[in-house]
Amino acid sequence: MTLIDWILNVTGVLLWLNFRSVKFDPLVRTSAASLAGTLRRAEPVTRSKWPFLAAIVGVILFRGWFYSELGPAVDWVPSLRLGAITIPFRSDYKDRVLLFSILSFGLALAVFYLWMLCLSLVNGRASETDPLQRFVRLHLGVVDGWPWPLRLLVPLIAGGAVWFGLHPVFAGLGVVPHAGSTRVLLAQTCVMGLATYLSWKYVLGGLLALYLLNSYVYLGSHPFWAFVTLTGGNVLAPLRKIPLCYGKVDFSPVLAIVLIFGISELVQVGLVHLYRLASA
Repeated sequence: MTLIDWILNVTGVLLWLNFRSVKFDPLVRTSAASLAGTLRRAEPVTRSKWPFLAAIVGVILFRGWFYSELGPAVDWVPSLRLGAITIPFRSDYKDRVLLFSILSFGLALAVFYLWMLCLSLVNGRASETDPLQRFVRLHLGVVDGWPWPLRLLVPLIAGGAVWFGLHPVFAGLGVVPHAGSTRVLLAQTCVMGLATYLSWKYVLGGLLALYLLNSYVYLGSHPFWAFVTLTGGNVLAPLRKIPLCYGKVDFSPVLAIVLIFGISELVQVGLVHLYRLASA
């Protein structure tokens, strides 16, 4: 069931990207002043984006019903893993399962944008022509143009704000204890805001693993591998002063992956303890 939920979240995110990409299509709204404006599509020019949004709503509603029907039979407890805390939902309550379906998709979409923000910080404006970095800029919008210290604070502020808004809902359902005071809630908000950074380990670790693979196996000249090389080089820049090469073998990607996941694990343990202290 957890795997099914993950697949449906990925499907929802892909539908969201299609919904957003309509306005990025250079052949949808162009003028003859540009080269793209002189081109004509074989199909009608107008392209509606609303079917993608309707499909997302359909997926969320369908799986809410599906989970409520099958979840109790297989004794499955859906849960949201938020770094410092895991929030369970009873699958035999239809309204709670529907809420989980909505929040699970929202969490997947938030992770996607957190990854885009991470790539924006790592690569900066280093490559204005890289197509995948342009993809990052298009989906981040104006945020990509903000100074890097402000971009770095976005996960802390946004993650904390979401927790601050959802905590009364979770407390009302009885899945988390009520905050005893505003001070306690604000302390929890800070911890949950810090926990949002933990999602970066997956995109950084994954790209470094691909960077390591591409360093020793020629996988072609696709722009994706150029993007992997660019990102991996930027992530490994702080380690370049350390002698980590033995002959033709470079151990810096391996060390970086170990450091990223090791530090993330320690940070997560610390955040779990901080959340418990803040809630006491």
